[in-house]
Order: sequence, then C-alpha cells, then structure tokens
Amino acid sequence: MTSGTPFSVRCTLTFGDIYGQVLAWMAVIFVSLASGLALMGSSRPVYALVGVGLILVLSLPFLLFAFVTTLLNHIQLEPKQSAETSAP
Repeated sequence: MTSGTPFSVRCTLTFGDIYGQVLAWMAVIFVSLASGLALMGSSRPVYALVGVGLILVLSLPFLLFAFVTTLLNHIQLEPKQSAETSAP
C-alpha cells in the first residue's frame, strides 16, 4: 500500500484567483434583488419572490462549478524528496 512515490499536496489558491467570481456572483444577487423590487409594486408580488428565487437557484450551480474547477486547478501534487520520505 505504501510502495511507490509519496506525494505532498499543495494548494496555491489565493483570494485574487476567485475575486472575479465573487464580484460576478454579487452582481447576479444585486440584479435579481433589483428586479424583485421592481416587480414588487405590481399586483402580484409573489412573482417577484419566485423570480428572485429562480435566479438564485439557477445561478448557484454555475457558481459552485466555477469555484470547484478553480480550486482543482490550483491543487498541486509534488513528489517528496528522498530526505523527506526517510523516517528518523
């Protein structure tokens, strides 16, 4: 089970890597809330709530996909050096 080359896992993800995604998600939230407030004055305010919920629910999988793929792109597997693998 322990034969083979041991690897160390390193994550190089920084906030700057996901900054654009956070800004895009905030823009989606603000636009959906603005459209919900615009529809709230109509005769059927339930459409406003359904619209905001629908926008948020439909955009959430895309946000999670973007975050997960960005995270996976910043995970590095590096082989350990022989000095690190030998136990004292």
